[in-house]
Amino acid sequence: MLPGMLGNRTSEQWIAQYSTSHQHPVNRLCHTFGIPTILVSAAVFAAGFFLHRLWWLALTLFALGWILQFIGHAFEGKPPEFLHDWRFLFVGVRCW
Repeated sequence: MLPGMLGNRTSEQWIAQYSTSHQHPVNRLCHTFGIPTILVSAAVFAAGFFLHRLWWLALTLFALGWILQFIGHAFEGKPPEFLHDWRFLFVGVRCW
């Protein structure tokens, strides 16, 4: 993360808090597949500017990635950290 985004916390403190909401093995598994699926969807979306039919694939991948995230948090029994602070979206990518 950029220093200005840390909000008086160290990178280790962000990761420690993130980790408390990601203990269940099913949640970890869902995030292992969900986070990269979301990231790939962004690249496919960008390619969609050249091949318009790829937008449907990008949207499908994006939705699938987020579905996996929320399934994982259902097993965890805790809401995603980004609902409390949007910066956890970046922490999740870094932890992945």
